[in-house]
Amino acid sequence: MNDGEVQLCFIGDSFVAGVGDETGLGWTGRLVVHAASAGRPVTAYNLGIRGNTSADILARAGSEVDARRNPMRRTAVVLSMGVNDTIFVDGAPRVALAESCANLGLLLDMFADDPVLVVGPPAVSHEDVNDRIRELTLRFHSLCRDRDVPFVPVFEPLEDNPVWRRQVLEGDGAHPRSEGYMELYELVAPYWERWLEQ
Repeated sequence: MNDGEVQLCFIGDSFVAGVGDETGLGWTGRLVVHAASAGRPVTAYNLGIRGNTSADILARAGSEVDARRNPMRRTAVVLSMGVNDTIFVDGAPRVALAESCANLGLLLDMFADDPVLVVGPPAVSHEDVNDRIRELTLRFHSLCRDRDVPFVPVFEPLEDNPVWRRQVLEGDGAHPRSEGYMELYELVAPYWERWLEQ
């Protein structure tokens, strides 16, 4: 993406939106700040919506990205989702595992002509949910590998990260404060830098 300024659409859930971060940056804002400080300013749109599942994101992603396209700039997409899919409601996950994977596949089809980076779902404080997030991460990673799409696996590092775990437990059980988002940002940043250099 070295052909002029890039505009980036970050699409996903509350973690994309940075819920819980008192600085308002989350991990996506930190990536944008880092790019600017490195002399690679980007036009960024945060399209994270709290509570969204992969099905919700699939339903809105195409129109939201199309509304932000600019013929003078290349558009790139960062996708991150999955935790809400694994939450049980009335004894079943909000989105079944196979459907979550199908939704990601359809999103990758939708943006096949754009550079895409997929960031996996993070760990939360509930072990039963984490078991499902772990499996979803493996499936997402495999799907992205098969399509040669870069994938950032953040679940296992965050599950064992003391800062992330403490802040999630002190918060609402899912979202950290700024120090936790800094840990997530540092996991994503190396992948992000390689992706931007493509």
